[in-house]
Amino acid sequence: MWNQFFLLEEYTGLDNQYVGKLHSDGDRGDGSIRYVLTGDGAGTLFVIDENSGDIHATKRLDREEKAYYTLRAKAVNRITNTSLEGESEFIIKIHDINDNEPKFTKDPYFTHVPEMSPLGTVVMQVIATDADDATYGNSARVVYSILQGQPYFSVDPNTGVIKTALPNMDRETKENYVVVIQAKDMAGQMGGLSGTTTVSVTLSDVNDNPPRFPKSLYEFKAPESSEPGSTVAVLRATDADIGRNAEMNYRITSSDGPAMFDISTNRSTQEGVITLRKPLDFERKRSYTLRIQVENSNPDPRFLRYAATTDEATVKLIVEDVDEPPVFDRVSYVMEVKEDSAIGTIIGSVSATDPDSSRSPVRYSIDRRTDMDRVFNVHPGNGSVFMLRTLDREENPWHNISVIATEFNNPRLISRIPVYIRVLDVNDNAPTFATYYETFVCENAKANQRIQTVSATDADEPIGGHRFFFSLAHEVSGKANFTVRDNKDNTAGILTRRNSYSRLQRSTYLVPVVISDGDFPMQSSTNTLTVRVCTCDREGNMQLCNQEALVLTAGLSTGALMAIIICPNLSLLFTYLHCNCTELDR
Repeated sequence: MWNQFFLLEEYTGLDNQYVGKLHSDGDRGDGSIRYVLTGDGAGTLFVIDENSGDIHATKRLDREEKAYYTLRAKAVNRITNTSLEGESEFIIKIHDINDNEPKFTKDPYFTHVPEMSPLGTVVMQVIATDADDATYGNSARVVYSILQGQPYFSVDPNTGVIKTALPNMDRETKENYVVVIQAKDMAGQMGGLSGTTTVSVTLSDVNDNPPRFPKSLYEFKAPESSEPGSTVAVLRATDADIGRNAEMNYRITSSDGPAMFDISTNRSTQEGVITLRKPLDFERKRSYTLRIQVENSNPDPRFLRYAATTDEATVKLIVEDVDEPPVFDRVSYVMEVKEDSAIGTIIGSVSATDPDSSRSPVRYSIDRRTDMDRVFNVHPGNGSVFMLRTLDREENPWHNISVIATEFNNPRLISRIPVYIRVLDVNDNAPTFATYYETFVCENAKANQRIQTVSATDADEPIGGHRFFFSLAHEVSGKANFTVRDNKDNTAGILTRRNSYSRLQRSTYLVPVVISDGDFPMQSSTNTLTVRVCTCDREGNMQLCNQEALVLTAGLSTGALMAIIICPNLSLLFTYLHCNCTELDR
């Protein structure tokens, strides 16, 4: 195999390293042949003795840089320089020695594994490579071992896979581990080269811890003036877990104040926030006791059997006394008074007390903004509401005022209460015609003929409703031309009392009608009906009447009538003036 030579890498001798010798059959040893070398590294890395054909390497060679070199050689006549044989090609192959240590692909490595993992859980795989020749000897055969990190972790010597060596490692006990892995070539034998890497292992959290209250009893204070919805207590349980696994929920399991409190979780701080649902009252109840339970929001079923998943604590809330304004015994008052009551009449009374233990006296007054006319007043000591002015139900049936209660020892503390005063009706108004009535009678009218129906109205409002009585005024009943018939339905008919009327003898009659109500004391009034005498046809249709009667019958007022009379006259006047002006223009 003359065409393949072998050479050890990293030669450290003082002389050039001998590679081999070329020799031609035509060489008789007389010096007539000269050997020539060409190809990779010829003349620099490799030199040949042109007389003997000996080849030497001039420098140290590294297989990892170049594993082999291809060269060509020939023998030529020293004088003629002609080739004695064809050019031959040969290879110088560099033999590997173990001059490279294994190197890891990363340094350091970072990884994590869940806490409480079982024995043998794979953490990660590390890989080391060796630049030496894997096909020659054991120079590149790597074996892994653990230098630091026992007894928690182990490494597979052949694959570099790191696994947990202990079960149920607890993050809350130790979270971070540093593992040092060695990779050694020569299959780990003595004299092999090695390299190391560091693996930083972090135990990731799982929800293996329940929340716990640091104390079994908490005590808080809240003033009785706290508004519903306000926070009265904040407490926090601790959880050894982190992140989502440390989220918790609070709830009230028992309380001696039913429906008095709510509790919620502040998600940013994981605190239990107790808020009011109803007002506190120091004088009624001075303390409350609540039982609070806390539990994981996201429990892990794998660990539910190992320990209690909830915890409880007692919260005692002490109510602090606050100087409060007077409190009325009602939310509002409704009082009634007759409209004919005398000034000074007591209508009713209000009552307020100081809810505090000091029981300060209370002074009463009226908010004059609600009683600008000063119709009412209140006794400052006993709260009696009485009249300052007379009342008229028909003018104002209701009065709405506000009464102020002021604490005597602290005038800044006041309360207001609405008082609704209803004015009761008294029959103090007489009934009258419901509207203005005016009618006509035909000259050819017959006796007992109805010429008008009238009704009445009354400003009073009796409980049983109105009942009106109609009659002709007594002073004219003996010589009356008309009579009044009560229909007993709060209306009455006006009837003729004789046959025929003469417009020329008398054109207008005034009929006095007396209207009385049925209440006590009875009220009555005399109302006048105007009757005009007109000429009518046989069917009773009016044909001729004086202008006033005609207009009023048609529903026109006296003013409208004057307009009708004056307008034609003005029109004639304007026409006359226009004609005269035209004549003047001509």
